[in-house]
Amino acid sequence: MIYQSPAKINLFLHVISKRDDGYHNLQTIFQLLDFGDELRFNIRSDGDIVRIYGNENIPQEQDLIIQSAYKLKARFSCSFGADIGVKKNIPPGGGLGGGSSNAATTLIALNQLWNLKLTKKELVSIGKELGADVPVFIEGRSSWAEGIGEILTPLNLPEYYYLVVSINKQISTHEIFRHKALTMSPLQRKITDFSLVSNPHNDCLDAAIDLEGEIKDALMYLNSTKKHVDEARMTGSGSCVFVAFENESDALIAKRQMPSKWVGFVAKAIDKSPLYNWDVAKR
Repeated sequence: MIYQSPAKINLFLHVISKRDDGYHNLQTIFQLLDFGDELRFNIRSDGDIVRIYGNENIPQEQDLIIQSAYKLKARFSCSFGADIGVKKNIPPGGGLGGGSSNAATTLIALNQLWNLKLTKKELVSIGKELGADVPVFIEGRSSWAEGIGEILTPLNLPEYYYLVVSINKQISTHEIFRHKALTMSPLQRKITDFSLVSNPHNDCLDAAIDLEGEIKDALMYLNSTKKHVDEARMTGSGSCVFVAFENESDALIAKRQMPSKWVGFVAKAIDKSPLYNWDVAKR
């Protein structure tokens, strides 16, 4: 059975404060996209969890997909196992939430396939232990987020087409949040302040540019494109950047004209993930 695993972008990212547990309090808007990875699952009766393809550059014990499966299995003493494969489309390490989305998809899929009958709330409690972005993918809605990203308020956002560009460089989130150039927005704002995403600043941007200056070049390119909406922005802790278009054709033209050293894709904004109703497997 094949399950979808969508990407996300952050329409803005404000870092409020550092927490005692090492995480940071933040405010952001998660925008889900109709672009992502595909995960394949086959149930095993012997209890083993085996990655059969994909993520070959990640040791299996460090793969969030495998970690998620083992955490779910151990928490509920499940006797089943699974063969799991992943077809990666989301550029890794770019702030698009690929690993967190894969973890969420794994929890949702195995909850179904192992017949655990857990609620969304129960899966979110497990997902938070795997990463701050996992809950939004389990909830399956574009959302205003607070806390470490787990306090979510669903939003209905404009159905823009986004050109997302990767400079083919990965940036460590851990390094970004320890960087001297990380800025903070300690003034907490209300969701109504961002009804039109009026302050699209990303507090991680200066630190990311200090680590990978090419991010600035990619932002300049996106801001030079014709018929785009608002300013180009960076998503998450980087290094992917994006800009919005009202028409898909304009986004595709901008993609064709971008420098060949970068890779990119055009995706439509979606309010609900393919996983939202959990009845998403392709048999």
